Amino acid sequence: MKKFVTGFVAMTCLAALFVSCGGNKTGKKASAEAKGYTFGEEVTFHSDDPVTYSISFSDASWYAMQPEWESEGVFKKIEDLTNVHLDITSYDSGDYPQKVNLAINSGSSTYIIPKIYSEDQYVAGGGVVAVSDYVDYMPNFSAFVKNYKMEPDLDTIRQNDGKYYRLPGMHQAALQDYTIMVREDIFEAAGYDIREIEKDWTWETLHDVLVGVKKYMVANGLCSEKDYIWSDLWCGESGKGQGGNLLKLMGTSYGVLSGWAIEGSNGGIKFDQKKKEFYSSSISPDFKKFVTVANSFVKDGILDPETFTQSDDVANNKFYNGKTVIKSTNRSSMTNDIASLQKITPNGKVYVTAYPSGTTKDLAETSRLECGVMISTKALDELGEAEFIKLMRFVDWMFYSKEAYTLTKWGVEGETWQYVDVNGMKVKKLLPGYKCGGLGIGGSDDDVDIRLKWGFAGGNYFYGHSTAESTDNFTPEVQDLYARYAKYKTVATVDPKAKPTEDQREQLNLWAVPLIDNINAWTLKFVIGQKDINKDWDQYVADCKNLNIDNIVKLTNEIYKAQ
Repeated sequence: MKKFVTGFVAMTCLAALFVSCGGNKTGKKASAEAKGYTFGEEVTFHSDDPVTYSISFSDASWYAMQPEWESEGVFKKIEDLTNVHLDITSYDSGDYPQKVNLAINSGSSTYIIPKIYSEDQYVAGGGVVAVSDYVDYMPNFSAFVKNYKMEPDLDTIRQNDGKYYRLPGMHQAALQDYTIMVREDIFEAAGYDIREIEKDWTWETLHDVLVGVKKYMVANGLCSEKDYIWSDLWCGESGKGQGGNLLKLMGTSYGVLSGWAIEGSNGGIKFDQKKKEFYSSSISPDFKKFVTVANSFVKDGILDPETFTQSDDVANNKFYNGKTVIKSTNRSSMTNDIASLQKITPNGKVYVTAYPSGTTKDLAETSRLECGVMISTKALDELGEAEFIKLMRFVDWMFYSKEAYTLTKWGVEGETWQYVDVNGMKVKKLLPGYKCGGLGIGGSDDDVDIRLKWGFAGGNYFYGHSTAESTDNFTPEVQDLYARYAKYKTVATVDPKAKPTEDQREQLNLWAVPLIDNINAWTLKFVIGQKDINKDWDQYVADCKNLNIDNIVKLTNEIYKAQ
């Protein structure tokens, strides 16, 4: 664990611009609020006196935190505006959830805990606050919920007590982030028009195309018969050994939960909208179809089985060096992916696809909610009610105001970016000399990357927001991708949530942990061919049943019907 401490700079000259702390108080606990700060919907939070709040940080190795982030970058800029000093505890992103869990259980957690995808495991122990009790003190959060009718979405994260314990990132509309990109120049040379093929393609179509592409590459000396032409990232080390992104995308295409998607699902549990009941997708016929298709890529020499163990750098370098012709990407990576390829392979041409469908055309992203922020009970205990409400006012500004969203994403207007007129519209644009991998905005080798240098556009702090804001960095290529998503893909109905009591949750967790480990282990063995899908399928199902998969389904349905 690394400890980072920022210096504080007061901005008293801004105080006159802010509304008084006496306004905008709502809720039954308003009388308990501390004085000496300003807040409001789209009003900069500012504490009259300097204040320190501890915060966790998920530190990604590919854009690791630098001292400049504190001395002159994103944390300094936040402090300049708010007079809030962020005392940062940084954990490697690879084991961030585990480290956060240990800190909460040991009572050493930070006050603010961002980058949390599922809060379920933290609720029973009482280590995090029921943040829904305090949203009346959060004008920016409340306004977004009202404006975009987010209550049904928030209901999906409520616990058995009717409360929610994570402040999620909220989107005006669901946005698919991850997809796959291909070497269009090689596909074209092999006789495949990927832009036409993707209009109605499936994973089986992609398999057949890649078989043809490999034949072309072998015939022209671009690879040997024993070489793999697909070696993916976000599946091995960063995929937690579960197949990560790729198996999530592919699984969703067959109506099942796998890879990243199986986390927190109690064993692949999904809801049958017709029968109005839960079932396990992990032992369904659709799951068998999914692993069969996934295995075909490995069996036929297309997908490298090392995909599920290697580091992301290895996968990227194989693509950039022309050893592979397909890989996963996302909005924040695709510009760097294209630039990195063209730096090594100047004539290489890349196309970002609307990834294939399976038995369904549903996108992997269905919810308008994403990862979010928990607040530790330690904060309430140490600060007391009045100062805790002040903390929540700051959290409201930092994670839900347009001002903080723009600051943490783009930096400071006039320093790193400016508005420019494009066809009569004001559009944000980085100033000359800057680029940003996190925004998908490339540049020359001499340009400064504002994420690497100062920590802007990192994954910890800007979530959700309106479609206009969340897409304000989209390049024409990304805008085109989303237009194709709208044409070729569909958005699935979000599953309802069964809300267990603490005792029920504990029981489900006791069953689910070994079951999910078993499902993940079998899935990878099926995919890479260590187990025969037809011969060993019954044994896989039996193992899942021996690990209480039926009991999980039964209890989940009982909980749901009793709500």
